[in-house]
Amino acid sequence: MEAYKREFIDFLKSANVLKFGDFTAKSGRKIPYFINAGEIKTGMQIKKLGEFYAKAYSEKIGDKKTVLYGPAYKGISIAVSASVALADKGLDIPFFFNRKEAKDHGEGGVFVGYVPKEGEEVVITEDVITAGTAIRESMEILSGLSGVKVAAALIMVDRKEKGKGEKGAMAEIEEEFGFPVYSVVDVYDIIEYLEEDEANAENVQRIKNYLAVNGAK
Repeated sequence: MEAYKREFIDFLKSANVLKFGDFTAKSGRKIPYFINAGEIKTGMQIKKLGEFYAKAYSEKIGDKKTVLYGPAYKGISIAVSASVALADKGLDIPFFFNRKEAKDHGEGGVFVGYVPKEGEEVVITEDVITAGTAIRESMEILSGLSGVKVAAALIMVDRKEKGKGEKGAMAEIEEEFGFPVYSVVDVYDIIEYLEEDEANAENVQRIKNYLAVNGAK
């Protein structure tokens, strides 16, 4: 496993972002592990998270200037921290996020921050994709921006699960909307990481059992 992947999984565990147990995903699936960016609570933690996203951006998208979109609420801090980290690397790109309810006074509108103009490209920053529900919600919100194209989505973990059919959720998103979804790590990286310590055997088996039923074909 690449060193940065190990470092990232170490970070997710230490920040309590990666948890094991019994959870329910946004898709309604009962899952044996959970990725929750809402556990990021300190300045150093969000700084490090932004640096990992910036690394993924640089590796997958390069130095292309886009606009980062962080869906409310968890995506907001991701977009902001990634934008700061990219600026530290010399790529100063704007960011924006949505309100849960449109504001009817002051500046009004559903978006906060830089609002992309016609011809500009957006990169969605999310924490995780299970069945693709959150990305589809984002696309519905972003459809209100005339002439703006979504170039990619960046997430923490590819869960390698089915979407609405037998294909992977990320593959379905890519086919449905025509843009790639990139992740820092995937569930098989997490399994490999956990298998290095026998104390994790139960969690490894539960994840494998879950993937046997819900994993993408």
